[in-house]
Amino acid sequence: MAGYEWISFTTDYGTFDGFVAACHGSIARIAPRVRVIDVTHHVPPADVARGAAVLAQTAPHLPPSVHVAVVDPGVGTARRGIALGTPNGVLVGPDNGLLIWAAEALGGIESAHELTNKDWFQGDVSGTFHGRDVFTPVAARLAAGAPLGDAGPAVDVDTLVRLPDPIVTIGDGWLEAEVLTVDRFGNVQLAANGEMLRGLGSDLVVNGTVSARRGATFADVDKGDLLVFEDSAGHVAIAVNNGRAVVVLSVTPGDLVRVSVR
Repeated sequence: MAGYEWISFTTDYGTFDGFVAACHGSIARIAPRVRVIDVTHHVPPADVARGAAVLAQTAPHLPPSVHVAVVDPGVGTARRGIALGTPNGVLVGPDNGLLIWAAEALGGIESAHELTNKDWFQGDVSGTFHGRDVFTPVAARLAAGAPLGDAGPAVDVDTLVRLPDPIVTIGDGWLEAEVLTVDRFGNVQLAANGEMLRGLGSDLVVNGTVSARRGATFADVDKGDLLVFEDSAGHVAIAVNNGRAVVVLSVTPGDLVRVSVR
């Protein structure tokens, strides 16, 4: 197996502590020539759905990689560690739904393995830091060319933990969808596909009260006005020109937002 030149790394560890550096160290000790792309380490703590969405929207734009992701509120419990093979890369992390959307974005799951090969782990495995002691060492070995099957036994793909599908409903002149993510600019991304906007006009109402316009870029509305658009990930999104849509709408991930013709 030729391996991979790149590992992508996504966590909720933040960057104020040494957690990310320790994981980089685990990779470097095993595969010093492999380069690491830090996707983000600012997934809200324990927010598996947010981590899954960020990874799924980012992984297809990266070079072929081993994608290791750790948003793992169940660390130290009976939850499995897994590695998933896809046509366009390998994913490593906890079996809590975090990896599934990205695997589908990379062409679908071709194989799944439970991480049981202790020879691949780093020292005495901590009960609270599997990112350092399990997931990044495994990712480094796979990137260095070790066969996926050596990570542990194959598991039935149907037994993998999956997150609930986000709610998306469409009707005559309206759509309603779950808030998937909110970015640092306050833009609100919905689970709805951007193509669903095509059935709506230019003048819209959000949640029955807030006027908005459909557009393609922030400058399509005046400063302070609400814009509904298809974002770079192909989702329906809501923004405020020079403002924060999340404040105007007062929503959080998981809330339902309705966009309708005015």
